[in-house]
Amino acid sequence: MKSFNNKELEFSVFIINKLSDYLKKPVSDIYKILKDSNILEDYIIECYDVLHTLGSEYLMEDITDVIRERGINL
Repeated sequence: MKSFNNKELEFSVFIINKLSDYLKKPVSDIYKILKDSNILEDYIIECYDVLHTLGSEYLMEDITDVIRERGINL
């Protein structure tokens, strides 16, 4: 498992909280979905350099699409 730097951790927390609001699901459920599907590490952290420059609305739609592409119903 890769170790995360502070900016990546802060960004991950931001994404999890925004997705929770966006999808109207508890933070714990969002974290579990992202962690269990490897989206947290393989997409959000791995693509941090690009993703952190994007607007939150676009990020919510993009990450929701990634979740659905991995076969997870929201």
